[in-house]
Amino acid sequence: MITSIQGTLASSSPLGAVVEVGGFGYEVHLPSTSAERLPRPGSAVKLHTLVIYREDAQTLYGFSSPEERDFFRLLIENVTGVGPKMALSIMSRLALPSLEAAIRAGDINALARCPGIGKKTAERLVVELRNKVGGSAAGEALPGAAEAAAPSTPHRDAVAALVALGYKSSDADTAVRRAAVALGADADTSALIRRALNG
Repeated sequence: MITSIQGTLASSSPLGAVVEVGGFGYEVHLPSTSAERLPRPGSAVKLHTLVIYREDAQTLYGFSSPEERDFFRLLIENVTGVGPKMALSIMSRLALPSLEAAIRAGDINALARCPGIGKKTAERLVVELRNKVGGSAAGEALPGAAEAAAPSTPHRDAVAALVALGYKSSDADTAVRRAAVALGADADTSALIRRALNG
């Protein structure tokens, strides 16, 4: 099992990258939430990976963190009808903290806005993953209670603040992701909010 790849970033696109290691170029498929955090081509890069083997192909998927890789694995192994392509699409729409919060809160509408995801698939995501991302599978919890049970992070708190100001959850997530890329991983909630509001 190849769990990570570290080398030189040869090239990148919104959904992929080529990483050179020991004279070989490895094509890695990425969600856009990971691709937008890649360094410039020619820089050193490390991605956390999962290889999926098929009869006619072996495909390498990469992520910025082990948590994102593990969530991708959860999607394709536990949700009926979700394969690698759809899982990348889901993870390209919302950053992991927002995805987990939407699943815990049972926010079908936010999940259904992911490309290629209908209401039924969004419902399956909630039913089949809620107890695997820290929520309770028993009964329908109130969204506020579900989100309160989620661990607080600067990203999640900044998204919640923008939603409270009237942003759609997906737009808030995108704005905060862009702010995080501009400010770096150590940015606190207030800095993320200010940057997201100022574009």
